[in-house]
Amino acid sequence: MSLQEVNKRAVLPPIVSRSDKEFLESMRRYIITETKRVGCNEEGPADEYYTIYRNVFDKVIDYVNAYKSILTSIKKEYDAFIETIKKGRKTAFYLHGKLKVLAAEPTSLVYHHRRAIQLEAKVRLIENNSTDIQLQIDEMKQMRAEYDKKEVKVCASTRQLWRPIPGMTLQESVNLDALNKYKQHLEDKYIKRKQDMSTEYVPAQKKADLDEEMAVLLQRRDAAESLNRDLQFRHQRLQVISHTLTTWMKHDMRIPFQDVMEKIQKTKAIYGDESIVDELFEDDPSKTKEAIIMLYYIERFNELISLGEYEKAACFAANSPRRILQNIGTMNKFKAIGKIRGKPFPLLLFFEAIFSRSQAFKRPINADLTLEGIKCGLSEKRLDLVTHWVTQEKLTFSEKAGDIIFAYGEQNTYQKPSCLALAQIIYNECGLHKKALLCLCKQGQIHEAVEHIQQFKDCTPGRMITSLRPIWYI
Repeated sequence: MSLQEVNKRAVLPPIVSRSDKEFLESMRRYIITETKRVGCNEEGPADEYYTIYRNVFDKVIDYVNAYKSILTSIKKEYDAFIETIKKGRKTAFYLHGKLKVLAAEPTSLVYHHRRAIQLEAKVRLIENNSTDIQLQIDEMKQMRAEYDKKEVKVCASTRQLWRPIPGMTLQESVNLDALNKYKQHLEDKYIKRKQDMSTEYVPAQKKADLDEEMAVLLQRRDAAESLNRDLQFRHQRLQVISHTLTTWMKHDMRIPFQDVMEKIQKTKAIYGDESIVDELFEDDPSKTKEAIIMLYYIERFNELISLGEYEKAACFAANSPRRILQNIGTMNKFKAIGKIRGKPFPLLLFFEAIFSRSQAFKRPINADLTLEGIKCGLSEKRLDLVTHWVTQEKLTFSEKAGDIIFAYGEQNTYQKPSCLALAQIIYNECGLHKKALLCLCKQGQIHEAVEHIQQFKDCTPGRMITSLRPIWYI
């Protein structure tokens, strides 16, 4: 037996162990199962095949021990090869698409060129139509101008023959006697209108002349009134001086003349407490007129009171100049009247009138009248009026006003919430924060009270609560 024969016989097929057979069989089953699961066939997507066999490679490398490094390097080459194939496919797909675009460019250019020719033809057609329409418009304008220049003489009677004659029936319009009678009526009417035009109507120029004459007369009247006011003013001034000098002469001129002049300017006995004498020496007639108006208001107010027209008297007092009738004396006059059965309380009418006008004077009613007005409104159970006065800021806010409303709320449980809210407004305006907090607490608005306390840096909640305790138990 030769050496070659011995060597040939020495090469034996590999003996596969049972565990290796089971592993290989499991790998085959895994490949078949995964291929069916992903729906791959021989012409199916290659990415799924690559993923399945990569997983098989990983399992084989994990299973073997002797050739693990060799198999790992083979797997790396396999993965690199697969990535190269994928990249080549992507490049081929991109180049194929680019090739299609390049192949389609001549076709698109042809389509665009054809569309441009169509649009140019359409534009030429539209321009031709526009030219024709413009020519027609010009012809119509020319015809209209020629028609306007012509004098079309058409008889009015022939133009409206089909209409009935106004004031005549159809039978009368075809009756000759009725037509003659109607014609005579129209002629008489025409003659009368012609006479009226000559007697009752005047030219428009006449009205313009009368307006100019009226303007001149008004200017003369204004000048005469101004001169009259100046003369009256001088007369009053001379009367004051004459009266004072006459008195000085009666007393044998014992007082120096300079002192007399000073007394004339300082005296108030002749014309009351309105300093009319001082105003006369100031050479200002408007102040004299104002004094006359004030005197008229006082006399008219007293007249209305005597006639029993208390509502008008209240309105008159509210509208008086410089608020000369909005004082305690006027209030006492209304209070002295008392209540009248079946009529509103005169004093309440007075307060309603003056409070409604207080905002127009840009300043509220003074504190004394405010207190009296609140007392009157609450005594008449008119909390709605007091609420309106407070919310519209028509009063002079004071601590006493808030205390009156607060006390009224304590006596009337039903109206207590409204009174507390009004008192809180007044206390806040007066800067009485402790009493405002008390109103909030009594209304149950604890959260708002805490926020109110936090607005004041110099007052801590503990200090505020300590200061509120004496008031709370009142």
